Amino acid sequence: MDIATLCRRNVITVHENDDLVAAAEVMRNRHVGYLIVVRPGSSNGTNRPVGVLTDRDIAIKVVAKRIDPRTLTVADVMTPQPVVVAFTESLYSALGTMRSVGVRRLPVIGTQGELVGVLSTDDVVDALADGLSALAGAIRNEQRIENTLRQ
Repeated sequence: MDIATLCRRNVITVHENDDLVAAAEVMRNRHVGYLIVVRPGSSNGTNRPVGVLTDRDIAIKVVAKRIDPRTLTVADVMTPQPVVVAFTESLYSALGTMRSVGVRRLPVIGTQGELVGVLSTDDVVDALADGLSALAGAIRNEQRIENTLRQ
């Protein structure tokens, strides 16, 4: 399993200067709790991750402090300089990074630092479950074939 295969490519992004309430509406409408904050990169139109915004960020940094979210932008609340993983890194390296930093999702970047996807623990668990299911199927098939040959 490699990161390039596992990561989700249809990443939902926002910009630093976007209205915080609008970003929260994106979360609600797209049924996500994690947005990658991007800034336009080079002239080829790529975006570079500069932060992440979670529903937890909004709850803890805004709602719990009774701050009016209508007065804030994404940049006011986002976690800047997110830990990222290169799409060429090994899955085990990425999982080690997730564990050491204490996150469940990592923006995935390409060779020029451009955003190419997001890797989540859910994606990894799904892939592992598929692999375990295939392994269990192989064992069942082996037993079936052996039983057929013994008759």
